[in-house]
Amino acid sequence: MSFDGFDRGLVQYLTELRANNDRGWFNAHRVEYETLLLEPARDFVEAAGEELRAFVSDVGADPRVNGSIFRIARDTRFSKDKRPYKDHLDLWFWVGDRKRGPGFWFRLAPEELLLGGGMHHFEPAQLERYRTSVVDDDRGGALRDEAERLRAAGYEIGGQRYKRTPRGFAAPEDRAALLLHEGIFSWVEFSPLPDAVFTGEFARFCAERYRPLAPLVAWLRPVA
Repeated sequence: MSFDGFDRGLVQYLTELRANNDRGWFNAHRVEYETLLLEPARDFVEAAGEELRAFVSDVGADPRVNGSIFRIARDTRFSKDKRPYKDHLDLWFWVGDRKRGPGFWFRLAPEELLLGGGMHHFEPAQLERYRTSVVDDDRGGALRDEAERLRAAGYEIGGQRYKRTPRGFAAPEDRAALLLHEGIFSWVEFSPLPDAVFTGEFARFCAERYRPLAPLVAWLRPVA
């Protein structure tokens, strides 16, 4: 099926799920979950994948739960927050053959839309490669330039966690802060939701916001 936009009823469904976040309510409203969230999410993933392949040929767009569609059930094993369900829709479009590498992410909540790209967390070997790249004049300079370009375009940069420069690494002042990252990603936020969410143009709307993130995602590929 083609994607014709999310139904406006999805906003009401997610709002009510937030207020009634328990298994009894969710099971009683499973039809709404299927028809308002899951079925259109599958169609959106396929449509967005086609749009993304116009500038990232090997993007992964799998219209299945645990593919590009995150499970709505939360993993509460190690969390103090024991609410069983997410009150938003999360999607992931990875690049290359590794879902745990760089890619583009999507979050649709009742009050906001977030579109981003990059990597949220580096494994130890990835972190080593990332830091080595940051101190390299060519690779590090390119990342600095990308971060500056994205900020100028209205995107946020995230992933900085550490307080001290890691031992054995040093970079010029204009990119020293990049060594404090445990991952690096960038995103743009829309609040309230844009009208495009509810139209057949939404996949293209998202792809146009993902396109400026493609150089950052490409920079991360050797790191992953």
